Amino acid sequence: MPIPTPVNRSLNDIPVYQPGRPIEEVARELGLPAASFIKLASNENPLGPSPKARAAMQHVIASLHLYPDGNAFYLKQALAQKLGVQPANLILGNGSNEIIEFVGHAYMEPGADVVVSQYCFAVYPLVTRLFGANLITVPAREYAHNLTAMLQAITPDTRVVFVANPNNPTGTLASKDELLRFVDGIPANVLLALDEAYIEFLPEADRADFVAEVAAGKRPNLLLLRTFSKIFGLAGLRLGYGIAHPELIAAFEKIRQPFNINAIAQAGALAALADDEHTRRTRENNAAGLRFFESACRELKLEVVPSAANFILVKVGEGQRVFEALQREGVITRPMGGYQLPEWIRISVGTPAENERSFTALRTVLAR
Repeated sequence: MPIPTPVNRSLNDIPVYQPGRPIEEVARELGLPAASFIKLASNENPLGPSPKARAAMQHVIASLHLYPDGNAFYLKQALAQKLGVQPANLILGNGSNEIIEFVGHAYMEPGADVVVSQYCFAVYPLVTRLFGANLITVPAREYAHNLTAMLQAITPDTRVVFVANPNNPTGTLASKDELLRFVDGIPANVLLALDEAYIEFLPEADRADFVAEVAAGKRPNLLLLRTFSKIFGLAGLRLGYGIAHPELIAAFEKIRQPFNINAIAQAGALAALADDEHTRRTRENNAAGLRFFESACRELKLEVVPSAANFILVKVGEGQRVFEALQREGVITRPMGGYQLPEWIRISVGTPAENERSFTALRTVLAR
């Protein structure tokens, strides 16, 4: 018997998002022990969670029979203090993906335009199509956002513009001056969702920081998206947050599900915020890893896209074939065919030993 026909006809044209494959799934498929694999596919923190976060999460397990704090009071207070904003400037989500969905609920409908860049994060087009809005994709410039062209693509029907800086999956970075001109050029009736999932990997001097302006009540059409998945090493908790004008946050709170942030996530994130040493070590490990991959790829005369994030895009020829061959060597990377980059793979920065092993495997595979 068939299922009832979905009312939302947009589902007919929406592909299922394909995340990076977990170690256990690949190991089962290839009939190899999971312990023999390393995963450099999903831009995770190779140092793991903060030790302080692990201890805090263990502590809360005994009270998991109770519902979590539905407003995450203590986490919001700590986050607000660290950022220099008010709790009213913050919205928490089950990963920043949930906040992207909030944007869809609030601003997208049939007839509305949404502007994105070629090679943008896959969730932006998925959410746009889910809500029946019209997707305008602006061709990239050297694998990066062409911000001037994106401004020119805004129409009277545009409601949302998505920009990730640094960008996933390319790792490209817009300069501070370029990004400031772009933000200044966004019409007041258009929401700019500026995805900063990887901003903590940047040196302070390279960051275009709009948080203070948002805190001062300026830029009411700007939403900053951030996450605990990357530099904080808490991807498994699914916790992201948005920074915006209180009135925009209040609108999103009408959409947010009660108790969307579980108690373990709140405890882990609260402790991770206070572990500056873990953040420092992660940033240093990442910078060294990027230098290693850029140098090693030059040695093999492989083209790379200079990255400001915690991964690097490498042109290997037949991306899917190389990805599959690397899996048989025990190294999980990410093929980029789904991003219209079939000749490329994306490699997340790992520990020094993981980086060496992945590049040795890549050299072996390409030599065949």
